Amino acid sequence: MIIRTLSLLALSGLLTGCVVAIGDKDYDGSDDADKEWRKTQRENLAQINQLQPGIAFNDVISRLGNPDFTEFLVKDGEQIQVLFYRTQHKRSDGKTTKDECTPLVFINNQLHSWGDKAYKQL
Repeated sequence: MIIRTLSLLALSGLLTGCVVAIGDKDYDGSDDADKEWRKTQRENLAQINQLQPGIAFNDVISRLGNPDFTEFLVKDGEQIQVLFYRTQHKRSDGKTTKDECTPLVFINNQLHSWGDKAYKQL
């Protein structure tokens, strides 16, 4: 009985360092990953703050790169495209969600407006 108890105590001592990681395989929780998304958010926000209505769709893509999300619809004969760029941190889960992004609204390939209010008016 004493040997069994000592064996269980020894075994439990070995298992105390076990960690199970579940989540996005691209996010490793490292300081480098943390620095990277912070840098991306700062750069996206700086670029968005310099935008002016009427800028061409391709010019925005050249400045900001590929968006995190896109949406497209045709409404009243106008082509409406929304690009979402990450600009704010909400959750440390390793995933970018739309609520962490600023939407840019294009009508017929021209920047019309941006931000949550502009997106909600669609």
